[in-house]
Amino acid sequence: MRAETPSPIVLLHGLGRTRLSLWPVARAAMRRGYQVHNLGYPSRRAPIERLAEDVGHRILSVAAQTPVDVVTHSMGGIVLRAAVARGVISSEALRRVVMLAPPNQGSEVADRLRDFRFYRFALGPAGQQIGTGEESVPRRLPPPPFELGVIAGRRSNNPLFARILGDESDGKVRVASARVDGMRELVVVDRAHTFIMWGPDVLAHIFTFLEHGRFNSAAG
Repeated sequence: MRAETPSPIVLLHGLGRTRLSLWPVARAAMRRGYQVHNLGYPSRRAPIERLAEDVGHRILSVAAQTPVDVVTHSMGGIVLRAAVARGVISSEALRRVVMLAPPNQGSEVADRLRDFRFYRFALGPAGQQIGTGEESVPRRLPPPPFELGVIAGRRSNNPLFARILGDESDGKVRVASARVDGMRELVVVDRAHTFIMWGPDVLAHIFTFLEHGRFNSAAG
């Protein structure tokens, strides 16, 4: 538990998930005394630009009195970056941000699946925007102007996706694709994409970065 009062913390889940997916982070944050805002949003029903507008305004209401910390999973990081790039959130409203498995350079898995009907139905318009081609929202975003730490996974539980990605990955996002210009630090953990937030080492890294601006080398 920190002696001083922590910043409010906002949690943003990934594509096709719900706020419940970030419950391990929410629980750990509450134990540390954070005021937790675990935001759900309709990730499958709208393009990233519209999601960024909605989420951005909700974060602004939390950050009305003091800057907030943010933890995102997967596409949640892209939604946050888009909200900042579109001017919905100013960088001054954000203190520190940790992104878990973000497709900051897009995902080759999305490239391969985007033309399949089940993929379009399951993941909606945003799922068409997170690939690596010309329509990729992540590839068009400017470097984040906030203090950012990235946690990438290197364990894949899906042999098919692992073959598609080729390089070291978490089964959906390559480690190299999680990187982004302007980030302060990246740490790689032996975790897969979907449940990366359940790892005790990942939780240790999250709160060390939020509280000290660096990752926990002992947890890696």
